[in-house]
Amino acid sequence: MSQRGEHQESKKELERSPSETMKAEESYEEDKVPKSEDWRPPSVFGAADLKNRAVGLYNIGQTCCLNSLLQVFFMNIHFTKILRRISVPVCGTRRKNVPYQMLLLLEKMQHGKQKAVSPRELAICLLAHGVTMFVQYDAAQLFLTLWNLLKKQMKNPELVEKLSDLYTISVQEHLACQTCSSETKRNSSMLTLPVSLLDSGFHMLKTLEECLQCFFHPEELTGHNMCFCEHCGKKTPFWQSVKLVHLPQILTIHLKRFCFGRSAYIHKISNCLPFPQDLDFSAVLTEQQCQAYDNEKAAWQYELFAVVAHSGSTSCGHYCAYIRSLTECKWYCFNDSFVEQVSWDDVKSTYGHSDLSWGQTAYLLFYMKKNPQ
Repeated sequence: MSQRGEHQESKKELERSPSETMKAEESYEEDKVPKSEDWRPPSVFGAADLKNRAVGLYNIGQTCCLNSLLQVFFMNIHFTKILRRISVPVCGTRRKNVPYQMLLLLEKMQHGKQKAVSPRELAICLLAHGVTMFVQYDAAQLFLTLWNLLKKQMKNPELVEKLSDLYTISVQEHLACQTCSSETKRNSSMLTLPVSLLDSGFHMLKTLEECLQCFFHPEELTGHNMCFCEHCGKKTPFWQSVKLVHLPQILTIHLKRFCFGRSAYIHKISNCLPFPQDLDFSAVLTEQQCQAYDNEKAAWQYELFAVVAHSGSTSCGHYCAYIRSLTECKWYCFNDSFVEQVSWDDVKSTYGHSDLSWGQTAYLLFYMKKNPQ
């Protein structure tokens, strides 16, 4: 494990088992919450404000993945502005309402005096929705699960739209027959761009920009991958491609470090992959890979906001998050209950290295628009 992971292990007095945490933590009872439907937490702007200090989250049993993602949500002022506007659920449903429980946890972090708080109530809420707790999770999968629950349980259509605008990527899928040139198009949306670290020949790509270009590069479907063409009346070779239509305020890139090897077992790609602090997406893709107007592409100027990093193997690992404070413009490492200010060199240490099996490697990258419309 990395030095930061070793520091985490040395702070065992801060970590508790699920049973110990549930006994020790003072529960946030519903009857202590004001019943008015107009009630709002008085000054919950977001952990990104760092009014008191950065606050950690206790690991209550393999919840490092959940903790890292929650910190990324809470450090984003644009997200917490949406969260603060939710309506208080009716009595009897509050314990099972994910947006509401996230809001209560955020308030607890904002106004508490501890250096870390427990996500116990939110974990219980997620359990009620069939999200298995106290197991190892894939961060990309859990991010999608949390986002879908948030979107589903936000009853205000305006807030749902704002949440979608904040994170949703719009693309157009193209499928073109190589024989008759007939083409079908379909509009779809994505929460993350799942980019491979390998090209079609299984060679390592060298930069994030190369990974993005490879993702939008047309793929030839031949042999047993051929598709049936209605115009030709038979299976023919096709070109399959994805064209970019719209990018959101928060661009989430999933680096596919876990993949199947020749032995059919999932293994982790720990090789180095540099990623920039500033990303001009309009300069990454060609005209043929975009289906967007010029004014849309002009807004594709991004700055790195957060990195969710994984250390360890596919069977035994740990997550932490490196996040840039939007108010202080300083980087912090959120490693469960332990939080510290770090440098850009510390963030770059998550590029990866093939010789470090337990070294930290970036897994999710969150880029924020520099000049949001």
